[in-house]
Amino acid sequence: MAATVMELYGSKVFNEHEMRERLPSSTYKSLKATIEKGQPLDLDVANVVASVMKRWAIELGATHYTHWFQPLTGITSEKHDGFVAPQHDGTAIMEFSGKELIKGEPDASSFPSGGLRATAEARGYTAWDPTSYAFVKDDVLCIPTAFCSYTGEALDKKTPLLRSMKAISDQARRVLHLFGKDVDQVHTTVGPEQEYFLIRKEDYEKRLDIVLTGRTLFGSAPSKGQELEEHYFGVIRPVVSDFMKELDEELWKLGIPAKTKHNEVAPSQHELAPIFDTANVAIDHNLLTMELMKKIAARHGLVCLLHEKPFEGVNGSGKHNNWSLSTDGENLLDPGDTPMQNLQFMVFLSAVIKAVDEYADLLRTSVATPGNDHRLGANEAPPAIISIFVGEELEAVIDAICSDSPYAGPVKMKMDLGVDVLPKFSKDTTDRNRTSPFAFTGNKFEFRMPGSTENLSDANFILNTAVAKELRDFCSETEDAADFECAAAAWVKKTLNEHRRVIFNGNGYSEAWEIEAERRGLPNRKCTPDAMVALKDPKNIKLMEEFGVLTRTEMLSRYEVEMEHYSKVLNIEARTMLKIANKQLIPAVTAYMDDVAGTAATKMAVNESLSTRAEQKLLTKLSQYADEMSDGVDELQKVADEVSAMTDETAKAHAYHDVVIPAMEKLRASADAAEEICREDYWPLPCYSRLLYYTE
Repeated sequence: MAATVMELYGSKVFNEHEMRERLPSSTYKSLKATIEKGQPLDLDVANVVASVMKRWAIELGATHYTHWFQPLTGITSEKHDGFVAPQHDGTAIMEFSGKELIKGEPDASSFPSGGLRATAEARGYTAWDPTSYAFVKDDVLCIPTAFCSYTGEALDKKTPLLRSMKAISDQARRVLHLFGKDVDQVHTTVGPEQEYFLIRKEDYEKRLDIVLTGRTLFGSAPSKGQELEEHYFGVIRPVVSDFMKELDEELWKLGIPAKTKHNEVAPSQHELAPIFDTANVAIDHNLLTMELMKKIAARHGLVCLLHEKPFEGVNGSGKHNNWSLSTDGENLLDPGDTPMQNLQFMVFLSAVIKAVDEYADLLRTSVATPGNDHRLGANEAPPAIISIFVGEELEAVIDAICSDSPYAGPVKMKMDLGVDVLPKFSKDTTDRNRTSPFAFTGNKFEFRMPGSTENLSDANFILNTAVAKELRDFCSETEDAADFECAAAAWVKKTLNEHRRVIFNGNGYSEAWEIEAERRGLPNRKCTPDAMVALKDPKNIKLMEEFGVLTRTEMLSRYEVEMEHYSKVLNIEARTMLKIANKQLIPAVTAYMDDVAGTAATKMAVNESLSTRAEQKLLTKLSQYADEMSDGVDELQKVADEVSAMTDETAKAHAYHDVVIPAMEKLRASADAAEEICREDYWPLPCYSRLLYYTE
């Protein structure tokens, strides 16, 4: 099998190996300089690259090419153009130019832009991201690109990510220069852990709610949930194992380093984790992973659910974002073995702590979605309050630095401003507290709040930019100091004292923490409409503009897009509930009532002395729930119509949260109660037990 994996791995990727083998030496060197140092790519060089890339893709069966991009919908998009070019003599040749490689004009005017452009005013343009390798998928050469307007505004998720990666690289290089290290580039790395559910296709097709919204809008709790914890890391079902094997193979062909797979805690829930990679590449890979999960599941009679909360009362799905900084083989979040390395580590650690504290509200927007609102703070995921876990040992170091007190580590040391007294401590300060939203795990930070469907570009461009700002401030305060080491240590001490309020190692699920967090002044924005206001905050707009990541106009456009998206999702869910209740559930209950009433009538006809008490009790409850559902439908219809007619997107989003969601919950409660007593062959929706506990 090892030899097969080696042959498969990267076989559909125009990676460095293919470039080195196929490109002329001078072209390869020029392209490498573009990839590694950001140097402009000459059109003549691009023409050679395009010609070679086309031949390689055709060898793999490709007939078309596409600029593969990430609009503000968060998913990927592509428009396929054929290589074929008809000739005057009736034959055809296959063409692909350097200009077509570097830039595309897909127009794509129907994507959300938050007012950045009107349909009739400007085309959309895609620009090649040469740092993310091209690949062949479904006989199409896919070229990873950024997507922007004619006037240069970012219309996608990738553009701000690439800008932020340059910003943090520039500032981290400045810091390293102060430590006597000159490097060409500092990389942000990401390793996304993807959670997902698999259910049978035959059950999926009978659930209009899952088909249209990705989650169950109705469904009473099964008698057995996840309380036995037997599914977690358990034996994988044969049909799921077959799916996972095929998924691994397809991911490996695309150079995606799928590493770990296992059953997650909820029944029918699973996880895939890759080896970390450069941030933009890792996110491209994650988007491909989600696409392939859905495609491959269908070939096994399954459906992959990526919604954050497909099933009420069962753990939802997240996507842990493992983030770090590295250069030339050095992880900048590794504590190191010497005091000087330790000081460098403490500078980067302090910058992250300060960034997360100062921009927690903005970071919260990156994980705010209608689906994730069901998951955050529900005793299965981190709370909506952002705090940092550092572990007991590292917190003891921070305490000692902040208070100039002895550090009770392997060797007791007095803290002052001399770098040689910063203690050496264990690298294995891994997090055992799974309730923390932002945890230091030895040599990286694990941001646990993103939901399973999310494009991680948002979380990472915000984190990158915020940390870049703190590193810049560090350089400004220390680079002209007479004694750099003392100045650096003093900055660490001051920063930790000012921002240690965000450090919390306790139980993030507890009510006590919510009270304590409020006392500390940490923001607690529990729902998407409340969270998104941070995109309009002048402080946050200033951050993005200072580093050229997003302009004020681009920030405000994203606010409009996200608020409108929230309302659209809730509107679809409400309308779907109304359809199911009116056309399936109420008729099912009334039909069963008719059956029960018929049974009672038959008994009375046979012998008036026969008891019909059971039927009467059942009919009373069924009638009650049918009436409640009918009233719930009327109420939901009324409020959904009123809210959908609102024109102010901010007010509309808040109204969906404050008015429509409670009406949806009320209707669901009645329907779920009816499901508990309705005969199974009458109830039209496959129940939770059937959805989650299939046996193949």
